[in-house]
Amino acid sequence: MTLICAGEAFEDLIFVGLDRLPDLGEEIKTDRFHATVGGGAVITAVQAARLGMRTELVSALSDATCRRLRNERLTITNLRKRNEPHAVTAVMSTGRDRAFVTYNGINSQLETRLAKVFGRKLKADSHIHFCFYPHDCRYWADRITRSRARQVNTSYSWDFGWNEPLGNDRGLLDLIDALDFIFINEAEARLYTGSGTLAEAIPRWRERKAITILKLGREGAVWLRPDKELHVAAPRVKAVDTTGAGDSFNAGFLVAWMKGQTPQQCLAAGN
Repeated sequence: MTLICAGEAFEDLIFVGLDRLPDLGEEIKTDRFHATVGGGAVITAVQAARLGMRTELVSALSDATCRRLRNERLTITNLRKRNEPHAVTAVMSTGRDRAFVTYNGINSQLETRLAKVFGRKLKADSHIHFCFYPHDCRYWADRITRSRARQVNTSYSWDFGWNEPLGNDRGLLDLIDALDFIFINEAEARLYTGSGTLAEAIPRWRERKAITILKLGREGAVWLRPDKELHVAAPRVKAVDTTGAGDSFNAGFLVAWMKGQTPQQCLAAGN
């Protein structure tokens, strides 16, 4: 099978090892810094390829990013045109959490371009994993639903990330129900159901047709569907940097699932 990761990419400037995040008007210094490539599609694709999965990345990439990814055994479809500005993100990371500031660049046009190439990427024995904020959920729900009639062996997942306006999209539930998997963390589980607590949110996710994969950080992960709720604990580790942890989880989970492993094995691989 082939894993196709479609979504945003960023030139990441990561400030690591902070004791805390700075207050307004305050400067914090660190001796640990990384300039790298980020974005859910990139991180998931790279990690999946390193795990041995045949993987394709569809995104808007800078020239430097394309050169950097040549050694990752990925097939790349670059939707950025010459001289268009690429996206840049500054990340401030502590041992427990992180904060972001992003210049969106070409990513503001990425969804339209992904829609144009979507049909060409459909192929048998493939899984398409989306990693961006959909601005028209009903449009994507319709595209995915109709594509199933043409490619019965293609499956779909999505990681929306944190996007507050998405919870007000009336087509959100239609899109989720068109998928095979939806990946969320605890905060997103509450946001997209309008719930005050995780306990209130979980029953609403279990009503969905898609299988909900709930990522709980050091508490592990949960597989949710109407007839099944399975929790797998995470291994105990010392957190060095949490940037990209959720997208790395997605890669481990999807590779295990595409290899036919059990739900418990998939959650463990993601952890």
